[in-house]
Amino acid sequence: MSDAKFFAKGKAAELRVELKSDKKDKNFARRKTTLKRIVANMTMNNNEMIQLFPDILECMNVDSLEIKKMCFLYLINYARVKPDLANKALSTLLSDINDRSPLIRALALRTMSCVPLGTYARAIVEPLQDLLRDSDPYVRKTAAFGVAKLWAADPNLVEKSGLIESVNQLLVDSNPTVVSAGLAALSDITDKSDGMKLAIGYQDASKLIKILPDCNEWSQTYILTALMSYTPQDTAEALLMAERLSPRLAHSNASVILGTIRVMIYLTNYISDDSAVDMLVRRFGPPLVTLLSKPYEIQYVALRNCFLILQQYPYILQNNIKVFFCKYNDPIYIKVSKLEIIFLLASEENMPEILRELREYASEIDVQFVRKAVRAIGKLAIKIKGSARACIDTLLDLVATRVSYIVQEATIVIKNIFRKYPNKYESIITVLCKNLDSLDEPEAKAAMIWIIGQYADRIENSDEILDDFLFTFKEETIEVQLALLTATVKLFVQRPAKGQELVLQVLKWATEETDNPDLRDRGYMYWRLLSSSSGNADLTRQIVMGEKPAVTVESDKLDDKTLEELTLNIGSLASIYMRPVNQIFKGTKAKQLEQSPALRRAFSDGPVMTQQMNVTSSAAEDGEDDFADTGYRGPDVFAARGDLLSEA
Repeated sequence: MSDAKFFAKGKAAELRVELKSDKKDKNFARRKTTLKRIVANMTMNNNEMIQLFPDILECMNVDSLEIKKMCFLYLINYARVKPDLANKALSTLLSDINDRSPLIRALALRTMSCVPLGTYARAIVEPLQDLLRDSDPYVRKTAAFGVAKLWAADPNLVEKSGLIESVNQLLVDSNPTVVSAGLAALSDITDKSDGMKLAIGYQDASKLIKILPDCNEWSQTYILTALMSYTPQDTAEALLMAERLSPRLAHSNASVILGTIRVMIYLTNYISDDSAVDMLVRRFGPPLVTLLSKPYEIQYVALRNCFLILQQYPYILQNNIKVFFCKYNDPIYIKVSKLEIIFLLASEENMPEILRELREYASEIDVQFVRKAVRAIGKLAIKIKGSARACIDTLLDLVATRVSYIVQEATIVIKNIFRKYPNKYESIITVLCKNLDSLDEPEAKAAMIWIIGQYADRIENSDEILDDFLFTFKEETIEVQLALLTATVKLFVQRPAKGQELVLQVLKWATEETDNPDLRDRGYMYWRLLSSSSGNADLTRQIVMGEKPAVTVESDKLDDKTLEELTLNIGSLASIYMRPVNQIFKGTKAKQLEQSPALRRAFSDGPVMTQQMNVTSSAAEDGEDDFADTGYRGPDVFAARGDLLSEA
């Protein structure tokens, strides 16, 4: 029976009959099949499955790990709906916590920590104290995560019971996976706590780096996250730690690679030698390029983080721009992300090959991507002054295709080019005027009207063109109406004889026949300006045709504070959305650079911590060489057992 067949809507009465014990049902094969159907229906939100709660409680006592897994999953899903019945399963779970099998002990513990009931939270405290010292490392690891889940449900209960101190003891465990689980639990607790933070010293950070090769991908990710709580005290210390971490860049897992980059970038803030920082960040290039050969979902994460890293260190991939050229079968979200990075890496030297590439993109069938490619060409003209002429020539070639959406996008970006380089490329206005029939979108119309108004004295029939646009003035969007109002005023200022009749007509419409307050207010403003300054054409011209702020592309770059915060969150959702972490995860504390003598720059307005979770070590006291060996030696690494919770 394939898994797909389980996802057929079932009736509770029929499934109840199949759950009854049968002596002929060897190894509980029929019951397992029935439970799979129940779990599948539960996944499909079939509310009839709630009626089977008493029958599931009976199945929990069956001595089968597979059956217990499905029954416990059912319990977690429906415990909140039927708390009275869920409490009846508590005795079974407490019995399983003392089972001889470590798998069943861990399963029972995980289930109890996931059930959202206060009775379960209170009942699990005492077993957790014992299971954190269990003989099996898998159980100890599960217990560490259980404390973190329990803290999320009831922080006061965890703090009063001393479970945090017990988790801290796991950091001296002989098993690297248990150590990483303890660090993950403490990191999760301190990230959501207003009164605690995790602080790791140099000696202990060194030991954590040593055990990285012995951990799986999950454990390495936990350790790398925890290493962000280590604060270097001098440049040599930070540089040595970064060097020790750099082999992790060759890992095959994307999360480990991005986690390593995050920690290394964090450490560069404590390295005063610019050449050393340059050497470290140049190592990011090859692993980032490697990630672009992964599946599309991983590619997207890598591209978003590349965009973030390149804003700070654009030179690390300056010579690898071709790896960001789009493939014909790339999804649109990959193409758009690559386009952003191409724009970021563009320079006068590589502009010819970039323009050739963008010219090809503009001939694709994906309209959305074509528009973005055309807009990118216009933005490059603004960004790189020396290549503006080549960009404009490329745009004119695209306009010559007379494809409506290409012409419209080109018109929009050419307007911005005119604003960036006033009185420089007016010769192309003639080409645009030949394609007025292709303009049917408000943004493109508004851009063309702005061009006509701005250069009304150089366009011979500017009054006729504006008159054609005014024919549908009342049916246009407010964006186009505002553009027409301003353009006719500019026409009148530059060519009074040609524009007098038009401006009076538009001002009448704007002030007497519109309900839009923005249009009406602007109309009154222009009317009063023209009335009060009659006889003083120079003053009117100076106001209406005054110099505009230059268009820039700096808005594509993040401000320094946001960039610094996001680089401390590389590999997370915050780096994908390009938003501060507290806007993505409510209640999460923003990461900041901790104060240190080695910090290259200081940031203020940091959160005030009242307690600190210290990972302590005796190695610093006896002068032990951290790098004398590469193996993890167990409890003696974290020998000190003093106050694990100290005032920060």
